[in-house]
Amino acid sequence: MAYLVRGTIVHCPREAGGQPTLETFDDGVMLVDDGHVQRIGPATTLLRSDLKDLPVEDHSGSMILPGLIDTHIHYPQTDIIASYGEQLLEWLNRYTFPAEAAFGDAEVAAETAAFFIDELLRNGTTTALVLGTVHAQSVDAIFAAAAARDMRIAAGKVLMDRHAPDNLLDTAESGYRDSQALIERWHGQGRLLYAITPRFAPTSSEAQLAATGRLARAYPETFVHTHVAENSSEVAWVRALFPDERSYLDVYDRYGLVRERSVFAHCIHLDDDDRRRMAEQGAAAAFCPTSNLFLGSGLFDYAQAREAGMRVGLATDVGGGTSFSMLRTAAEAYKVSALHGQPLSAATMLHLCTRAGASALYLDDRIGGFDPGMEADFIVVNPAATPLTGRRDRAATTIEERLFALFTLGDDRHITATYLRGVRQMPAA
Repeated sequence: MAYLVRGTIVHCPREAGGQPTLETFDDGVMLVDDGHVQRIGPATTLLRSDLKDLPVEDHSGSMILPGLIDTHIHYPQTDIIASYGEQLLEWLNRYTFPAEAAFGDAEVAAETAAFFIDELLRNGTTTALVLGTVHAQSVDAIFAAAAARDMRIAAGKVLMDRHAPDNLLDTAESGYRDSQALIERWHGQGRLLYAITPRFAPTSSEAQLAATGRLARAYPETFVHTHVAENSSEVAWVRALFPDERSYLDVYDRYGLVRERSVFAHCIHLDDDDRRRMAEQGAAAAFCPTSNLFLGSGLFDYAQAREAGMRVGLATDVGGGTSFSMLRTAAEAYKVSALHGQPLSAATMLHLCTRAGASALYLDDRIGGFDPGMEADFIVVNPAATPLTGRRDRAATTIEERLFALFTLGDDRHITATYLRGVRQMPAA
């Protein structure tokens, strides 16, 4: 059924000259029909047009933004978020591997997946690229939970055949076989997409990386999702394990894993040749500021990545990341970039959370903005959800100032409704 949504409509149209900009209607209306955006414009015009008799969901005083897109998150790490005091490799052994072992139990996977999807929606995230565990049933669980809400999720079984506990290892052959079966079962079903997911180079043998490359060639429309150059100790380990490769990224490139729809989390310790290669191949970086700060991994250089022509999306990286909120994550991205002398504008922060994330996932023809024909994934945001943010919002004089304050101070309390293909999912309709 067609209906109208009224409020302050803000999105980033397609970039002009490489710089994100805002398109805003202070009192705007969006026409939603059959789960898609059909038109946006000023309320004074559209409410007097041929649309005047349609029902209106009135959110005047709130912002209507595109749904937020998280380009890297671990759903099995939900219960270890905010665990104390380790860097990456110690973190994996002390917290991650024990937590992931529990997903051998299908009931644990299903309960965690349901909570995880609800938590994403409560924070205004409408699309996410998600890691499961080595257990195939962990992927079944997250896809089933997402399908129940008509949510676009890309996810995959972790591939890991060495340097991990025995109960979390697969083999090159079983990993290929299980991943192939999951692709055939889930990829392209409704809004679900599959991500071929080697955890990171150290936990896959050369045989497994070769098998992963064959899988990626056999299914070019799937994603490749992994980690690269997050931590200096990790980089040194990769150098020792793969002494014949020029760089960490080159390990993946050797096996055909640097390609369109490849998303590499972190990308902190890359060099110019790595960035150039990622740009040439159409691979994307997932910028994970809260995780990088929390684990002491380093500072991603967003400006340098963009100058090289790389696709970059924003990511919470829960559980190393410290919040499900993309608003909180964008605030930390601003601070990281400020340390590089390149603070992010309000338009850039919104772009990272929406249109850029969609581009990183090669979904920018369907999500990330309010272009006519795009899927109607959107959120309603109340800038006055707390006394402080309400006071700050009233003091703002431009939409850029209002949006910047929202990103700097906002969190899940400011998300009052989340819609997937035009249907309200949070709070439940």
